[in-house]
Amino acid sequence: MTYTVVLLREDDGRYSVFVPALSGCYTWGETLPHALRMAVEAMALHLASLADHGDPIPDDVSTFALNLEDAVEAVIHRVEVRAPHAAEATSVA
Repeated sequence: MTYTVVLLREDDGRYSVFVPALSGCYTWGETLPHALRMAVEAMALHLASLADHGDPIPDDVSTFALNLEDAVEAVIHRVEVRAPHAAEATSVA
């Protein structure tokens, strides 16, 4: 599955990360590559938790609102992550 990932560069240089389609899926990284690696790990764990609880696996969002708050820039990536228990998981729109 592919999801939109938002990386916000903070004034100290670190990146805060969230996945708009996966409510509550947040992480961070010291650098952009580190933040992207952490995003893949966080998404995989989030999806595994959904599947383990029998919750539907959401589709990616097509639009979302972004508030930079204290961030100095935003970077948006599309990241592929393997959905665990794909045969058992259901997709929702």
